[in-house]
Amino acid sequence: MKPLPSRAGSYAHGALAALVCLGAWAALPAHAAEAAKPAFKPDMARAQKLAEPCLACHTADGSRGAPANPILQGQHADYLVKQLVEFKSGKRKNAIMQGMVAALSEEDMKHLAAFYASKSAKPGFAKDKDLVALGERLYRGGNLATKVPACSGCHSPTGGGIPAQYPRLAGQHAEYTEAQLNAFRSGARGNNAQMTAIAAKMSEREIKAVSDYIAGLR
Repeated sequence: MKPLPSRAGSYAHGALAALVCLGAWAALPAHAAEAAKPAFKPDMARAQKLAEPCLACHTADGSRGAPANPILQGQHADYLVKQLVEFKSGKRKNAIMQGMVAALSEEDMKHLAAFYASKSAKPGFAKDKDLVALGERLYRGGNLATKVPACSGCHSPTGGGIPAQYPRLAGQHAEYTEAQLNAFRSGARGNNAQMTAIAAKMSEREIKAVSDYIAGLR
């Protein structure tokens, strides 16, 4: 005859079940609140106002301004927010940008990023005919000998990038791209370990070639 469970065992089992149920119940409000959180909706009028101080360096809509400054038109919003947050925290160093973002909230940054991402990027052009073949080879196939991966693997064959992961590069000023690759290479820009490791393996000529090739991607 099978012995009946002890009263103590029944109590212990019941208490454990109650604790499991209580834990699950306690977690419900957090999950429900997360699910109920409304999706971010950019306010373009507010964004345009926030963008007014940016026009001196990035033009009124983030288009093809001075080559020393990045083209923001058509850049992925998530990537722009990440850069603005890292300028504010100091993870990415730039005295001008750190001053510009100091008073911005993360919500402000999202509005700004949505404003620039909504613009259609204008095409650019490669300029150095002597380096275009090398630039294309590096972008599409990398350098097996020095273990430099193909840029297209992360930034796509057309330079469109992958939203929330890798920035759009197509049409970017060659001078700006070159400056950023050199900054990664030297360690002056330290907010992307992957790019620091890649740029460290590249020669100055390779950096110049791939930067010029990227300028003509579309």
